[in-house]
Amino acid sequence: MKKNLLGLTIEELKDFAAELGEKPFRGKQLFKWIDRGVTDFEEMTDFSKALRAKLQDAACVGSLDVLRVQKDHKDGTRKFLFGLEDGNMIESVFMEYKYGNSLCVSSQVGCKMGCKFCATALDGFTRNLTPGEMLEQVYAAERETGKAINHIVVMGMGEPFDNYENLSVFLKLLHEPEGRNLSYRNMTVSTSGIIPAINRFAEDFPQVNLAISLHRLDNNGRSAIMPVNDAYPVDDLLRAAKEYTEKTGRRITFEYTLIKGENDSEHDVSLMKKKLSGLLCHVNLIPLNKVTETGFDGSSRKKAEEIAGLLENFGIPATVRRELGSSIDGACGQLRAKNKSIY
Repeated sequence: MKKNLLGLTIEELKDFAAELGEKPFRGKQLFKWIDRGVTDFEEMTDFSKALRAKLQDAACVGSLDVLRVQKDHKDGTRKFLFGLEDGNMIESVFMEYKYGNSLCVSSQVGCKMGCKFCATALDGFTRNLTPGEMLEQVYAAERETGKAINHIVVMGMGEPFDNYENLSVFLKLLHEPEGRNLSYRNMTVSTSGIIPAINRFAEDFPQVNLAISLHRLDNNGRSAIMPVNDAYPVDDLLRAAKEYTEKTGRRITFEYTLIKGENDSEHDVSLMKKKLSGLLCHVNLIPLNKVTETGFDGSSRKKAEEIAGLLENFGIPATVRRELGSSIDGACGQLRAKNKSIY
């Protein structure tokens, strides 16, 4: 079987070059080509014909198939359905902003967290993605759009901190000075609230932005829609968040998906005021994209704006997420769920 070079570090590629009987510096050259999104060894023009043939026989670069692309013609948002080598499927979302282009990356096939409003949770968990499979989402999206991606958000399918080791390699590869040298400050990782990993993340990646999927602030209510709350109750999570901000000096984003009749009442707003006051944070309010199978519907944008205003008046920075991709299957997992039979 050919060795997939995507996701290997420079040192690992140097070792691979040595296995082929080549000088270690060839591994560094390989890394630079791969980081540019080049998958065909014939395009690696600073290698001899003999070396390119040797690489062709022994290795490959990536294995993702682009199965579906949905494009919102109003704002340019594109949702990709990718096929993996083992027949599984994942999603990524490309978004254009004034400050640059962002890609929402998946970290797992499926998810263990079981959030009741999430389309990804409908089919449970299959496996973790490798660093290469996370990276290839970036390269494939750049090829398909013809645009450079300069912001990464790990908020797609899966719980990133449930795949911590591979996530770490992925972030370091993006940041590698010999490669694209993407600033850690241009990366964001979202978690449903795995406290031990939050503590570790503060040590390992203090410059990477952290987002916490909050969605409710009373224990019983949060556990009802987010089972992870049974293991890591919301008050413990908020204490960990405070410790994170004190250790890193970085602001946390609290993602709060607004579900009609579930977490958008006056009582819910009062809990946000009470429990988030004084925290170095920003609340990102997100009207839920309706997923028929979950039985949940989103609050109106007007309701979201009202809640944002109330929080701002209380001194808690809050915004309503810009509506992107309204004409496509925007909710995480929706596109995969609609195309189960194609791969």
